[in-house]
Amino acid sequence: MGILVQKFGGTSVADAEKIMAAARRAILAQRQGRQVVMVVSAMGHTTDHLVDLARQITRDPPAREMDMLLSTGEQVSVALMAMAIHAMGHKAISFTGGQLGIHTDATHTKARIRSISTDRIRQALDDGCIVIAAGFQGVSDTADITTLGRGGSDTTAVALAAALRAEQCEIYTDVDGVYTTDPRLVPEARRMSRIGYDEMLELATAGAGVMHNRSIEFAKRFSVPVHVRSSFSDNPGTVISWLPESRAVPVCGAALIQKEARLTVRGVPDRPGAAAAIFTRLASRNIPMDMIVQNVATQGRADISFTVFQEDLPAALRIVEEVGKELGTEGAGYDENVAKTSVVGLGMARQTGVAERLFSALAEKEINILMITTSEIKISVLVDRGQALESLRTVHAAFALDQAPPPMEDETLPAVNGKNDRDRIIGRLHGMEDLVIESIALDETQGRVTIADIPDRPGLAARLFRQVSQAGVNVDMIVQSVGREGKAAMSFTMPESAYEAALDTASRFSREIGAGVPTGEPRVAKLSVSGTGLKSHISVASRTFRALAEAEVNAEMISTSEVRLNVVVQGNEGRRAAEALHKEFAEELI
Repeated sequence: MGILVQKFGGTSVADAEKIMAAARRAILAQRQGRQVVMVVSAMGHTTDHLVDLARQITRDPPAREMDMLLSTGEQVSVALMAMAIHAMGHKAISFTGGQLGIHTDATHTKARIRSISTDRIRQALDDGCIVIAAGFQGVSDTADITTLGRGGSDTTAVALAAALRAEQCEIYTDVDGVYTTDPRLVPEARRMSRIGYDEMLELATAGAGVMHNRSIEFAKRFSVPVHVRSSFSDNPGTVISWLPESRAVPVCGAALIQKEARLTVRGVPDRPGAAAAIFTRLASRNIPMDMIVQNVATQGRADISFTVFQEDLPAALRIVEEVGKELGTEGAGYDENVAKTSVVGLGMARQTGVAERLFSALAEKEINILMITTSEIKISVLVDRGQALESLRTVHAAFALDQAPPPMEDETLPAVNGKNDRDRIIGRLHGMEDLVIESIALDETQGRVTIADIPDRPGLAARLFRQVSQAGVNVDMIVQSVGREGKAAMSFTMPESAYEAALDTASRFSREIGAGVPTGEPRVAKLSVSGTGLKSHISVASRTFRALAEAEVNAEMISTSEVRLNVVVQGNEGRRAAEALHKEFAEELI
């Protein structure tokens, strides 16, 4: 009998009637010949109520005691669910995270799963029970209760599906699938029939709230198909797997993060190790960074900009000021009134002109772009928060995301080869949530052009890349950093054979708008670190730049995404840089 994991979120078990409805779904699945594991969240707003109670006692509750408190919410839900199934004449048994055999590290309120012992679950399933699992929680080596943090029940469900080799993991929620963007913000948003793992990962960290990125990391790492469905209808939902909805269109979805803040460290000495010092200190304080942009240095100094969640801004600012004094930088600035808009799609890697189309759409609405970072399947722009919603609606319309894409000609799932084999991966990992590096690639066939002192006003990025496209130049990596005194700097890479055409185009553009004289290198090396968990393991950036610094390699450009970190270095340093990164990530490389 195949195993099916079903996860029901808080809104799906908010009262007795909804608990009974969820129980009926599990019983139906069992009647259809499946062994069923249900993962259940706390009822409704129970967790919020428990947090509020703790705050009434103390403003700074101990993390261990918060885990003890918050874990009780799921224990109520699983017991009631088991009672509901018993009342309908079927067998069920409820388990806490510890009883399930979910072993975690000891990081209270943000624990990571190390392993899952499935013997007790399998015995209960073989006895004909529907297993009711408490989501969001586990137990440490010292037998302390731990919780998994944001999206913890999703993570529990997909992790159990991986450990049990389930046929599928169904996520029941209050929406009926994954949409091209948040339908509450853009009513024209369309439900997708399916989406690829990498696309979902990028959208999850770019602001899409349907699934948490840690759960999708599990799904990709262990090739678990995830089916997002509504608890309140029989609509088909969205399947998350290796197979995207379409590769014929460049963009599958758009997302928005409104509560971000931007920090810029100005005048960082252009020498190996400077960026590593900043990122290492931030990682040591457990502050995750989102967009990271370093443009090419001028006069021996570079500006490094990055975004953090707004609540992390005060701590991050203190750190960059501390490190800035040690490095001798020219100071730090910040803006807490910004938002990030992103477009994502596997088809982006196969089509040209995607960035130009995005920039042009924003320019028509006079939305100014403050920062740009690109990867093979995502483009993100930072805008003023007052224009955030308009920017999301604009890009959604620009790529006609309300319209269904043409069907895929080949709907064959990719073969699950050695890189995605569960046994092989589990055998290499110390913990189920360990970082997985899939490849470290070196491209020595690119050139780089940089334009400084670009007037910081809407429309210029669109104008530049329209001219670049008309010159027949295919652009790879684009980085725009925050400007000084109303001026911005932009760098982009292209095939080495197109360098002269790109430089000529940039020179004409600069003369037209009164920007600085473009500079460039006909041959640079681009290193791409690809894997699963690059964002949730916040030390990846600091480790990358520390390894490059120890090899005396300086990073000229940086861009990041959920599944890839790109660094551009001088052409003659590419192989040395690749060797350094292979050495640094040897244990995580599969």
